[in-house]
Amino acid sequence: MNPEPNVGAVARQFQIEGEFSSAAPYGSGHINDTYRVFFDQAGLQVRKILQRINSKVFKNPVALMENIQRVTSHLAAQVAGDPDSNRRVLSLIEARDGRAWHVDEEGSHWRAYHFIDRARTYDAIESPDQAYQAAKAFGHFQQMLTGLPAPRLHDTIPDFHHTPKRFLALERAIAADVAGRALLAKPEIEFALAHKSITTVLLDANLPERVTHNDTKFNNVMLDDATGEGICVIDLDTVMPGLALYDFGDMVRTATSPAKEDEQDLSLVNMQFPMFEALVRGYLASTGAFLTKEEKQFLAFSGKLITFEIGIRFLTDYLAGDAYFKVHREGHNLDRCKTQFKLVESIEQQEERMQNLVQSIA
Repeated sequence: MNPEPNVGAVARQFQIEGEFSSAAPYGSGHINDTYRVFFDQAGLQVRKILQRINSKVFKNPVALMENIQRVTSHLAAQVAGDPDSNRRVLSLIEARDGRAWHVDEEGSHWRAYHFIDRARTYDAIESPDQAYQAAKAFGHFQQMLTGLPAPRLHDTIPDFHHTPKRFLALERAIAADVAGRALLAKPEIEFALAHKSITTVLLDANLPERVTHNDTKFNNVMLDDATGEGICVIDLDTVMPGLALYDFGDMVRTATSPAKEDEQDLSLVNMQFPMFEALVRGYLASTGAFLTKEEKQFLAFSGKLITFEIGIRFLTDYLAGDAYFKVHREGHNLDRCKTQFKLVESIEQQEERMQNLVQSIA
């Protein structure tokens, strides 16, 4: 992807009133290039969000945007009666040709969203109440999409949470060792191989397919500045068919530890039980009516599985020479992997207690 796009020229291709004023990188995402752009509207600086879709990750940007159009339209209809409805769902801005995206001269696909005011995301969770609010918001997101009309959404990344296939990719990366890093990651490789048996558990459980977010890390829900409520779920690139537990598991991964995803001091990585309890209560407050008994049974386990899965993805990318996730320092993906695996260990130490809690609430 072109590292220096003409953001102003792209922004002008969308139906945004006023004159383009400025732009700057925005957020902490690993995949797409995101900018906050300003337009001068009668002397007022109005903010919008502009994103360049990473076509190396999302091979079919048009299918991805078709998914997002359908999902945001359906969600908007669900919240239409809410006085704060324009802040509860991402809202696309059409390009000047009427499409939901723009293709620049380099062939890159772009999209624009209205900026959601008086709310923000957090890279690290600060309280059990935040965990509760995020889980409730993600659960409500799933609940609203249970009635999404056919046809089935596109798979924007096929087998995204297919853990056995992720593990196979790791095994291939270990064997190929194209970046010559396998020795540097020997403890992590051994940890991964020792946990291979858990990769098939959810797929073997024959759980129902849902419309799911598939990337429910804590910073993908915006919390209201005044009330702390989970106001809007964002980053919809991976909204597609999946298991409900993929979403809950990723919440456990990103909301229960006080450490950042790439924390180098592993002593800070710990699955905090009060955070887990808040997640369970918030999530079931929104989803308890439609989740099956079997889905609830695997809630505690899902956190361990998804944390392990993301860990092996970081490890695979490290071994492959950092081809997928953006890195900002030497060994960045290996640091991310170590953090995930340390969290897996912490979950394992508390797994029985976690399971007992779920059973008492569900």
